[in-house]
Amino acid sequence: MEFRDLKKQYQVLKTAIDSSIQEVCARAAFIGGSNVKELERELAEYVGVKHCVSCANGTDALQLALMAWGIGKGDLVFVPDFTYFSSGEVVSAVGAAPCFVDVDRRSYDLDPSRLEEAIRKVIAEGKYAPKAVIAVDLFGLPADMPAIRAICDKYGLLLLEDGAQGFGGAINGRRTCSFGDISTTSFFPAKPLGCYGDGGAIFTDNDEWAELLRSYAVHGKGSSKYDNIRIGMNSRLDTVQAAVLQEKFKAFKEYEVDDVNKVAACYDELLRDTPLVLPEVKEGFLSSWAQYTVQLPKGTDRAALQAALRERGIPTMIYYIKPMHIQGAFHGTDSAEADCPVTDEICDTVLSLPMDPYKTEEDLKHVAEELKKLL
Repeated sequence: MEFRDLKKQYQVLKTAIDSSIQEVCARAAFIGGSNVKELERELAEYVGVKHCVSCANGTDALQLALMAWGIGKGDLVFVPDFTYFSSGEVVSAVGAAPCFVDVDRRSYDLDPSRLEEAIRKVIAEGKYAPKAVIAVDLFGLPADMPAIRAICDKYGLLLLEDGAQGFGGAINGRRTCSFGDISTTSFFPAKPLGCYGDGGAIFTDNDEWAELLRSYAVHGKGSSKYDNIRIGMNSRLDTVQAAVLQEKFKAFKEYEVDDVNKVAACYDELLRDTPLVLPEVKEGFLSSWAQYTVQLPKGTDRAALQAALRERGIPTMIYYIKPMHIQGAFHGTDSAEADCPVTDEICDTVLSLPMDPYKTEEDLKHVAEELKKLL
């Protein structure tokens, strides 16, 4: 069994994907081809925003957003403590300071009440200028964007939605990557919508920011790529990846989001009478299920459980084994002083199970039965 079965997905979509790649090769338009512009238009329409700016990866997408806002030295950005490293890394990369905030125990997303506490504390201390909040749609589930937006508006902060894992999700019919002043996603292969390499995209309704993002992404270009009016980076989505994404996007919209939610519902049913804490999706929220993550009973030997499952042909993963504030990169900085007891606890208990739209009921029963035996 594959943890996320990209091989099976490719077999289903092979004819269309191979044909699209061959067309790009035949045209030899490998950088900035028509597929890129078409994909940006399709993604913007799907999300429901004016602008989609593609780039090389999801990390660059986040950093480009901060660059467009002019965030830098002396500024502070609030980031969930339980997330992938890039969400905090990009803040330090532009010279600002990340402030790590605890998450909700069931959704794994940024806890709005803890966010407001952190904002008040930073303002009272007066050492940094708070500028933005990065709200991550973790494991496919949108963060509580209405509550987070209200807090951002209250304190005059920009909202950056990190939808790297959440593309395809929604809140009351409004899609992820539309909630931030700027929103981003990643097309890393294992993401809900992934390419066959690296890729990313940035979404906004702001015309000025969209123009800045396009400039920063191509060496700070002005009227042409040889007219460089600011310091930028080299961050482009290549045409082959755009062609792959166009074909995968059709399946994503047509059935993959629906099917992955059926898989999650099946897991919920099969595992409901176990001591596991199952993921929770609130009413009105739709997850795209980048991961199906449970919490093990306290005291469980997680490493031994993983090894036993692996012997039975069941791969599992741990997202994430270490809170952001204790990552070595932040050692000795103010960012390491975070108080995040929920993150500290769940890092020791979370376990992600095999998950994708192509899992069969037989696959899921096998996972559930073996997990129950071992627990």
